[in-house]
Amino acid sequence: MRILLVDDEELQLIRLENAVKKVLQQNNDFLCYTNPLKAWEDNALKKIDIAFLDIEMPELNGIQLAKKLKKINPLVNIIFVTAYDNYALNAYQIHASGYITKPVREDKIKTEIEGLRFPAQIESSKKLQVKCFGNFEVFCNGVPLKFQRSKSKELFAYLVDREGAAINVNELNAILWEDEDHKSYCRNLIADIQATLKSVGASEVFEKRHNECFINPNLIDCDAYEYKKNNPNAIRMYRGEYMEQYLWAVFKNDD
Repeated sequence: MRILLVDDEELQLIRLENAVKKVLQQNNDFLCYTNPLKAWEDNALKKIDIAFLDIEMPELNGIQLAKKLKKINPLVNIIFVTAYDNYALNAYQIHASGYITKPVREDKIKTEIEGLRFPAQIESSKKLQVKCFGNFEVFCNGVPLKFQRSKSKELFAYLVDREGAAINVNELNAILWEDEDHKSYCRNLIADIQATLKSVGASEVFEKRHNECFINPNLIDCDAYEYKKNNPNAIRMYRGEYMEQYLWAVFKNDD
């Protein structure tokens, strides 16, 4: 894992680093900074698994840094470390994983790490990583994949849910728009998915045949698929939420 630690007071940073290293004894990459701006500049394009952030810092405070990190990686675990307890609401609003008041102790860190909002991610060997638990997201080598249309992303989500089973345009129209006729727009969504995947070299994931389309589930890493295989990491990641932004998926999860 890549673990970011930021505190503008050097002594506090050393104490934090020592405590975290004692809890996470396995081989990890620890990135320590007393300058929050430098921390952001060095890691703006890198994947961070856990970020321990002091809140009251000059130029760029911990709340602001956390928002920047979450914008580029929604799955980063933010753990605030502060001498004050009046920032809990701010931490909650940006969906932080944890909140530790100083002085830092190993038992506090251990508790927060055991209850991470986004547990250690499934080891990925594929170009595309698909997250179904919580809100649906697609990543290419850890970077969020951007579809041109929100409906294109929803269509791809439905195909992931189908686990490789083909679906025709009429069925897709019924799922995405119920009684409204948008069959021609469905074809635009399919073209958008093809272009998006092609742009990251993952064209082979999506297949179109005559009036049907489907994905190759063997070419993606997916938390829901791993859950069905009883992968312990996937089981820990599941919190009872499945593709929460899509009504058809929420109803399925209730079943």
